[in-house]
Amino acid sequence: MLMGIPLARALAPAIVFSRIEIIATWILRPRHASGLNWTGAGGASGSVPWNIVVLLTLLTLLPALLVAVTPFTRLLIVFHFLRQALGTQTAPSNQTLIGLALVLTYFLMQPVGASIYQAAVLPFQQGKVDALEAIEQGAPPLRHFMLKYAREKDLALFLELSQSPRPARAEDVPMRVVVPAYILSELKTGFQIGVALFLPFLVIDLVVAAVTTSIGMMQLPPVIISTPLKILLFVMVDGWNLLVGSLMKSFA
Repeated sequence: MLMGIPLARALAPAIVFSRIEIIATWILRPRHASGLNWTGAGGASGSVPWNIVVLLTLLTLLPALLVAVTPFTRLLIVFHFLRQALGTQTAPSNQTLIGLALVLTYFLMQPVGASIYQAAVLPFQQGKVDALEAIEQGAPPLRHFMLKYAREKDLALFLELSQSPRPARAEDVPMRVVVPAYILSELKTGFQIGVALFLPFLVIDLVVAAVTTSIGMMQLPPVIISTPLKILLFVMVDGWNLLVGSLMKSFA
């Protein structure tokens, strides 16, 4: 017993210092940044910051977002109706129409994009907010744009389907209601413009068909005569200028 007391006193500092060393090693150990942890082949591991995860996800969804929250849908539908009305199956080509719709979409969305850049992108680049906060701050300008062209009937439909209470202000409408309502409104508007655009060319088709039938030209398809006439009429009235101008004014 007497021999054990000095031995315990001698071992006590070593035990204390070893525990302190273990605690210091645990505190100073390297840590991964908060994010999505991964483990690869050969035991390799790491962590991807959430900002990069969110940005890569947005890049993947960019084509769908372009169609869903911009005037691209309306423009492309109208251009498709125009090509069908003229009777030219491949002129202008799909690439030409999509390119024109993209350019006009950029023209219309540039003010909204500038507002989103000032409200969300610039603070994110400066490190003041993370990716999720940047998305929240960039949503109001886009919501305001979509609410301007979304019909109340479509908004009421999706509010009812989502079982959400009727908001007191437009800013309180959730994006999951605004986006589908805006898409439905754009589809309806695009078809309305397309039908109005189709009618004059349909009249030309009917007149040409009636004339060719009355003079006994049964072997000659009326479309062979009506298509050049429709193209000539469209060029004479400067149809592209009128159509694009009317489309741009519909977003005023």
